[in-house]
Amino acid sequence: MTHQHTDQDALREQVRARYAAAATKVTSGQGDCGCGQPADCGCGDGCCGAATAEEPGFGAELYATLDRDRLPDRALLASLGCGNPTAVAELHQGETVLDLGSGGGIDVLLSARRVGPSGKAYGLDMTEEMLALARTNATEAGATNVEFLKGQIEAIPLPAATVDVVISNCVVNLSTDKPAVFAETFRVLKPGGRIGITDVVAEDQLSPTDRAERGAWVGCIAGALSKGEYEAWLAAAGFTGISVAFTHQVGDGLHSAIIKATKPRDADAATRLTAPMGRTILPMASDSACC
Repeated sequence: MTHQHTDQDALREQVRARYAAAATKVTSGQGDCGCGQPADCGCGDGCCGAATAEEPGFGAELYATLDRDRLPDRALLASLGCGNPTAVAELHQGETVLDLGSGGGIDVLLSARRVGPSGKAYGLDMTEEMLALARTNATEAGATNVEFLKGQIEAIPLPAATVDVVISNCVVNLSTDKPAVFAETFRVLKPGGRIGITDVVAEDQLSPTDRAERGAWVGCIAGALSKGEYEAWLAAAGFTGISVAFTHQVGDGLHSAIIKATKPRDADAATRLTAPMGRTILPMASDSACC
């Protein structure tokens, strides 16, 4: 195993352990404010950054009151995201939605309501503890059109061209292989399908070293892409209509952002069917540990 793969495996394990701990805290009744810290921590600099009424940071407060009132308390306590992708994905009745890094299931449950009984909402997560919590939350919410899958977002366990919309909430920045995430997202989307992602994104002037100095990988910061990198790698995966729009600041030169893009209707799915283990990974724009 190469040194790079060792580093990636170690980072992935840190992420898994952090979010497993977050799920355990919620199920044990301790609560959580995001990134695995207890609810009274204020989400400090080592985690996700502070939140205020004027400048929201991370967690359930980023969702409308009506949405929060319709969800189980434990789904809200386990919300670790930096935005509300279901509010920007323009979901329609009958659509199939996939949430990458679904955690406690808040975005899956909201998506399930929007697509209705004729639609389907999948959640994908690599953490057993989060999957167990999400399934409990789905049962409590009475959601029958949801399914939670175990796996990594770099190797999505769904067939090609089967999903209308892919959403994600502050998870892509945690991946150690972002080109694979974008390639797999493109593969599972139907032609004409779209993404609606919220994520932490850096200003273009921040180098990978600058990002690492501002926060930990598991704290959603060190692994964040810059705006230009996000646009370039989505384009490299085949997406069009790409937009990366900052919404609110979560750190010095770091922002929560809404990312949208579309898989062209004339996309040749056959060219995107390479199995995850057999694909060629494009090099990232930097040689840092992030990505």
